Amino acid sequence: MSTTFNADEVFEMAEQIERNGAKFYRAAAEKLPEVRQMLLDLAVMEDEHEKTFADMRAQLSAPEQEPNVFDPEGEVHMYLRVIADGQVFHVKAEPTEQLKGQVTAEGVLEIAIGMEKESIAFYAALKECVPPRAGRDKVQAIIREEFSHISILSEKLSALK
Repeated sequence: MSTTFNADEVFEMAEQIERNGAKFYRAAAEKLPEVRQMLLDLAVMEDEHEKTFADMRAQLSAPEQEPNVFDPEGEVHMYLRVIADGQVFHVKAEPTEQLKGQVTAEGVLEIAIGMEKESIAFYAALKECVPPRAGRDKVQAIIREEFSHISILSEKLSALK
């Protein structure tokens, strides 16, 4: 069965990904004082990304809210369907579940790096759905920031090992 997404739904997923990231970083910061400030800083960045996507979503016109994601080969569409079905990562899952049990700074940073990579993959697909006039450059800027999050996390992980 084919699933059709419109820009509004895709931005809604992006907002949820950012909320999940911020919630994860804040919960992890409470458990790990040695990396607390870095995690809180990342949470604030995720809050800003969520606001950017919410602003982009609010500016959608009525036609852009119709099921009209342009994807002639069906690849972006297939990837978004996989995301929506929770097969890559589940946007509606409770992000703090991964923090249950014994938590180490190294383990949390590795989880966070994986989450950032998954976000980048999603945003790369999202960027293909966003016309230049609707903010494709904003999505690209968020992708660059997510890459910088991986760098921050990786540097801290290396320092802890």
